[in-house]
Parts: sequence; C-alpha cells; structure tokens
Amino acid sequence: MTDTRTDELELLASLVPLDGQRLIELGCGAAGLARRLVERHAGASVLGLEVDERQHAKNLASDAPPGLSFQAGGAQAIPFPDARFDGALMLKSLHHVPMPLMDPALDEVRRVLVPGGWLYVSEPVYAGALNEVIRLFNDEGEVRAAAQQALDRAIAAGGWQQADERRFEVPVRFADFAEFECRMVDVTFAERRFDDALRAAVRARFEPHMGPDGAHFVRPMHVRLLRRVD
Repeated sequence: MTDTRTDELELLASLVPLDGQRLIELGCGAAGLARRLVERHAGASVLGLEVDERQHAKNLASDAPPGLSFQAGGAQAIPFPDARFDGALMLKSLHHVPMPLMDPALDEVRRVLVPGGWLYVSEPVYAGALNEVIRLFNDEGEVRAAAQQALDRAIAAGGWQQADERRFEVPVRFADFAEFECRMVDVTFAERRFDDALRAAVRARFEPHMGPDGAHFVRPMHVRLLRRVD
C-alpha cells in the first residue's frame, strides 16, 4: 500500500525529535514546513537559508512565527560556525544545488551539525503523470539523479550514515491550467522560456487530467535520513 501524506512534518516528527532542536533548512523557499514546525514543537528554532534573492526578500517581509528566522546564502557556503545545529532539512532543494557544488554542500551541512546530528533530505522522484507534464519545460532527470548520487558518495566517504529511508506520495491538485502556470511556471527561482508552441504542448498534456473539480496528481517522494558520523 502506498503511503500518502498531505503534511510531511508528521513523517519528520516520527523520525527525529523536534522539540527544543536548533535546525537549519537549506533552500527553504517559503518555509511552509518550518513555519508549522516551530508552531507545533516547543522550543524548536529553524534558520531558513535561501539563495534566491526575491524569495528571501519575501521571507523577510512575511509574518514569521517566533523561532523562525531567515538568512541569505547557499548550502555550499553556510555562514555559520561548526556544530551550530542539531539537524538540517533539505526539502526538494538538493537537486537545485549546482551539480559541481553538491558534494561541497553536503560537506558544509555536516560541518555545521553537532556530532550525531541529522540531515533530512526529501527529493521528488523522477516519475509520474505530473512529472510528465513538467518535464516538457523543466526536465530535472539529470539533477535529481545527481542529488541521489551525491548522497551515496557522502555516505561512502564515511562522514555520514543513512539512518532511515522512506517513500511516499503527495496529492497535488490544480483548479485549472492557469493555476498550474502560476504555481509551476511563474516561480522566482527560474526564468522559463515558455513560447506559444511549448505552452500548447504543456496544456495538451495537462488537460486530460482535468475533471469536475480540477486536475489531480500525486508527486512521488523519496526521503533519506542521514546522521553525521565522527
């Protein structure tokens, strides 16, 4: 039976303690999970690191709950001292790190974790109907594979141990093609070249999934939980 989840925070909380933990999220985006985390888990703090300037400005301007703060920066050069955090999150972000920088980024994450600290990496699987639509204008097959290979190399090098691994699906709904464009095309961290021909091709692949209440998909996800080895 496939594990379906609408809130990944529940899975994270089942794998690691969160109350009172000092956490960093690399490539935090709008920090949706981090916002819920600090509200639900007493004494937890999350530092959201974001390389995209426009998203970082939005985060700074947002009404962040106590315990959540933001700083600009990339995972390959984390602006904090050694052993600063108990745990780290990379939610659909490792594959956005430039491929030559993935190994240095994982080294940096290890550096800022306390001994025995954990890294939770959640990556979309390159499969499924939604992926078939998106790959017409944003084919991430190579970078998603590279992200998994970087994790394998980090473990093989001896600095990390894989503590757990999970797979699940996230339901995704779009009211119509316009909402799909808004959420998946018009994003701050990418400049899409979306001409009329490509738009028509994407729409043609999207529209068969439309029903009376919108288009429904599932996004398959792959989680790997690593622990720092000393």
